[in-house]
Amino acid sequence: MRTLVDIPDRQIKDLTAICEAEKVSRAEVVRRAISDYLEKKKPGVAEAFGLWKGRKVDGLTYQEQARSEW
Repeated sequence: MRTLVDIPDRQIKDLTAICEAEKVSRAEVVRRAISDYLEKKKPGVAEAFGLWKGRKVDGLTYQEQARSEW
């Protein structure tokens, strides 16, 4: 997909320097930057189990206790 993005002149100058040093296109540098950003923002396992963060009991032990009450 193609998209238009407004980038300040200062950043274009820095981006051009990176492209020349790495001998890659501007588009490739932008793709890499987006990929890195998305990887950093991707929720991990730790975030998925945030409810257990402060608990002292193991999840399996808690589950077994809860089921024994049924």
